[in-house]
Amino acid sequence: MSSRFSQAMLDQIKAFSVLPQTSVSLKQMVLFGRQPSQITLLHGTQFVHHELPVRLAHRVVELESLPYELSKMSSISTVKDWYTQSFQDLIEFPTPKQFGLSDKHFLPSLDNRANPEFRYFTPDGADSPQEVKAYNLKFSECIEKIKRRHDPTTTTVAQGIIELKEHWKRTNSPLLYTNATKEPVGITPCQLPLPTAIQSFLDNFYMSRIGIRMLIGQHTSMTKAVCNNTTQEDYVGIICTKTNVGEIASDAIRDARTICQDYYGLYDCPQIKLMGCTDIDFMYVPSHLHHMLFELIKNSLRAIVERYGVDCETYPEIRLVVAEGKEDITIKISDEGGGIARSGMPLIWTYLYTTAEKPLLEEGYNQGDFRAPLAGFGYGLPLSRLYARYFGGDLRLISMEGYGTDAYLHLSRLSDSCEPLP
Repeated sequence: MSSRFSQAMLDQIKAFSVLPQTSVSLKQMVLFGRQPSQITLLHGTQFVHHELPVRLAHRVVELESLPYELSKMSSISTVKDWYTQSFQDLIEFPTPKQFGLSDKHFLPSLDNRANPEFRYFTPDGADSPQEVKAYNLKFSECIEKIKRRHDPTTTTVAQGIIELKEHWKRTNSPLLYTNATKEPVGITPCQLPLPTAIQSFLDNFYMSRIGIRMLIGQHTSMTKAVCNNTTQEDYVGIICTKTNVGEIASDAIRDARTICQDYYGLYDCPQIKLMGCTDIDFMYVPSHLHHMLFELIKNSLRAIVERYGVDCETYPEIRLVVAEGKEDITIKISDEGGGIARSGMPLIWTYLYTTAEKPLLEEGYNQGDFRAPLAGFGYGLPLSRLYARYFGGDLRLISMEGYGTDAYLHLSRLSDSCEPLP
């Protein structure tokens, strides 16, 4: 780790890394923000101010002890320094007392670690002085800065994995053959499967990242809405209480088809038919749903175009079917893109495994949600599955080699599902 961090700060990270993380649910977040005020925002500020350092500390300690010497890769060291700096920013941020606020505005349940499930939902109807608004705004600016700092995290960790694979290839490491069935001659590092231990680390790391960005995004969105008096109907922060599946699906279809046409230089790409119970409203994060649908549709478009060729006059259509159940909303995306061989099915959930010829991470490609071009870097499916599982859903693929693939996206309607924090 960089020498710019004091030993006292590193000791604090170790101390925080043994504290339990507190999972929250959509229902808790919405209940908390139903009647937003500066006082409820202050309570949220205190929760996030306490919770984020704990989550960051867990990740710093994990990044220091990764298997196969992954921790020594320069890109991983960079990410570790970002997490440490963000931890330091939060630890050094003043408490309400230091900011000049009276005790009556504190959130007592923050000190009650025996009952962490009560720490997030603590409504209060008291009037708020200007000092409370100033404190809330200052904290929101702090975590916005942290979020921007971590925007390139996904691509930087991916670069660290590529560095490790390149090191294995240079040294002819036996780890090249851990999950491979043949000698990796003439293939790129991105086409080498990952050992299970690194795959598990990435699942945990990216699930934690989704949770951290969810907390920050929710809190900063609520802060802006309250401070600017711009609350939107049906929205609590970034959560929409009436997320319309058909509308989000239509947006994802349009965006994916645009990417496909631009990437392959097509006049018209495969059509996508939206079917079933499309006019369904439920509580969800629209950006999460769009991300998952966009990735799945993009995969189907790529499979069809590459199977039939760019000169094909009439492509088979993709079918997107929405089904409404009591527990789940399920979206099935069916294509005739030729499917995946059974031997290749376990690899589709592996990070940085791709058949693309040049899956290089271009400099400056630092989007927070890692929206890759059509021929991806092997992140679309595993990340989409994590987004689905974040609030109790799942993503499964069933393939018929020689015909096509069905992707089943299950979205939980039970809004009390808590984050599956690692």
